[in-house]
Amino acid sequence: MKALDRYEKQVLSAFEAGKLKSTVTSEASLRRYREYARATLAKNKRVNIRLSTQDLSEIQTRAAEEGVPYQTLISSVLHKFLVGRFVEKTSRLTTRSSARAKRRRAA
Repeated sequence: MKALDRYEKQVLSAFEAGKLKSTVTSEASLRRYREYARATLAKNKRVNIRLSTQDLSEIQTRAAEEGVPYQTLISSVLHKFLVGRFVEKTSRLTTRSSARAKRRRAA
């Protein structure tokens, strides 16, 4: 493990002294972040896929909205789909995304 830099040492010291407070405001948020952490740490295989520039851009935007890395979001979506827990929500993204969703529903 690499040595901690000055900032990391300060954070660790504050944590160990009990000076840090959680910013998670609900049990649902806490569960969601725990799931992200588990999904991130449980990776043992690498997969390469090709995406259109447009799709990748939308994924990155949604990931930013959720506050997670885009690769973690992709992994989480795939996992939820496989275990039958994938539920699509209305996005706060651009009208182009909304138009695409409407076309999908109409098809």
